[in-house]
Amino acid sequence: MEENLTRINKFLSETGFCSRREADKLLDEGRITINGIVPEMGTKVSPDDEVRVDGKLVREKTEKPVYLAFYKPVGIECTTNLEVRNNIVDYINYPKRIFPIGRLDKASEGLIFMTNDGDIVNKILRARNNHEKEYTVTVNKPITDRFIQRMGGGIPILDTITKKCKVEQISKFVFRITLTQGLNRQIRRMCEYLGYEVTALKRIRIINISLDVPVGRYRELTDAEIKELNILIEPSSKTEEASFLKESPKAAPQKEYRKPLSQKPKPGNNNRNFRKE
Repeated sequence: MEENLTRINKFLSETGFCSRREADKLLDEGRITINGIVPEMGTKVSPDDEVRVDGKLVREKTEKPVYLAFYKPVGIECTTNLEVRNNIVDYINYPKRIFPIGRLDKASEGLIFMTNDGDIVNKILRARNNHEKEYTVTVNKPITDRFIQRMGGGIPILDTITKKCKVEQISKFVFRITLTQGLNRQIRRMCEYLGYEVTALKRIRIINISLDVPVGRYRELTDAEIKELNILIEPSSKTEEASFLKESPKAAPQKEYRKPLSQKPKPGNNNRNFRKE
């Protein structure tokens, strides 16, 4: 019987209702009931149990999960709180309940995943998996070789030293950086430490998915992209691709990801299902 039991937070994430973290918050607020009783943290449910959030019945997911690659514009907040002005959920206006995986600052733009699969959220956000995220950054004064070297070597912010990362100058004021961690406002804080101010920040890749849609639009991930993504985020994976950068300070240089030609979106794919600005 134990095999058929699932922790309530995992159940809610698998139904696509919310992420596990959000489920834990709902539990703490007493907004969840199981068979009419408010459960404790860690309570497990069976397929026969009646789970409700704010009195509304939550059913197991039977439809195919939604996975979107969205180009978030500057000024949009990555929150599911519909009371927040310019929130990402209202902006996309997708017909099903979805939520962002991670976040981008309001002042930043670029690629963010939207989904109703709460289980994948935890895998992607799990810091120890070292998943790559690539950005282009514009700063307020000319970039120097010293700046590039120090950014890539680790910067002391938020009571820690940032992990070594790949940094490449693109032009006088623009550089590209690939991170494998996600500290709060990390790139902006790193630049500020070195006396620079970020004037524009765009995320152009998350793991194996590159930004390939116009600003404010989204597309569905292909089955091939989803399959590869799940392989790369699998915690038990021992492949080099799934661990781009090891925790050890003596790790080998990071392998640059090259998107296979077979993953190029089909013509016209990028113009489907989008909200006009």
